[in-house]
Amino acid sequence: MWAYFSALYSAGMTLPLHLERAFARLNMRVHSMSAPVRRAAASSFNLDIATDRHGEYFEVRLPEQSQPELLTLDVWPDLRQLLLMARTDGRKGKFLCGFDERHLFTAAVPGPGVRDVPGAMQALKPAAVLTSEEHAHLRTSARLRRRNAAFVRQGEWFFVPQPELIVLPERVRRNEPLSRGAGSKTHVCAEAARVGGEPVMVCSRFPSGVPLARYLQLVRSSALVMTWHWQQMTRNPELYVRGEVRHKDHATLTLPTWHRVLMNTENEAAGRRTVAFLD
Repeated sequence: MWAYFSALYSAGMTLPLHLERAFARLNMRVHSMSAPVRRAAASSFNLDIATDRHGEYFEVRLPEQSQPELLTLDVWPDLRQLLLMARTDGRKGKFLCGFDERHLFTAAVPGPGVRDVPGAMQALKPAAVLTSEEHAHLRTSARLRRRNAAFVRQGEWFFVPQPELIVLPERVRRNEPLSRGAGSKTHVCAEAARVGGEPVMVCSRFPSGVPLARYLQLVRSSALVMTWHWQQMTRNPELYVRGEVRHKDHATLTLPTWHRVLMNTENEAAGRRTVAFLD
């Protein structure tokens, strides 16, 4: 059953009781907080994890002028997860909230057709993980686990087994950091190797890189281009890891064979921003 409410959040105002009850079914707390006016231009809805003397809780932050509609689309107490939808000023976003191993989490969910927790979990899986699930003929219950025949998950990262992959020793890196970007906590992989990808030239003016043909065109167009401190790198190579994968918020994984590394699809929920991985 959908729990619906529309409310104006301001300083000192509490959340409706039925929303608190939805989180309480997961044995979790949720509080509201007015965001400074300057935050309104950046985002009309923010959902974060905060901590007080009682532990972690979900913090809803909204500009004082906003009047959002919030829907609790689905609650799964057994998984300790719920799916929340926020609609503000004609825009809407969906958020999977819950507990993962040791801490609370929230993840923006891509896809307009997601209506329940299992659908949200599937929407957060990249295409290669979904393909691996199909090849493994997994049941629905197995697909909801952190570890099955198709993948192992640690936080936002999926590891798909590639037992037949052979990597030359000189290509293996030790204690390789794995991060989704600024502000994220780094995972550390005992052994890592990158395969394939597109060679590109990178500088401060082209941080995502340009293909070699485009780089040569730029060089021919102006002598100043050569002063831009270029560096040759590889764009979007496939990353494979083996051995231990460590992270302070998760149990250490031990991968006896090479596994392909894939990040969840949360970035696609925020306007499909372009992400380029450079090595």
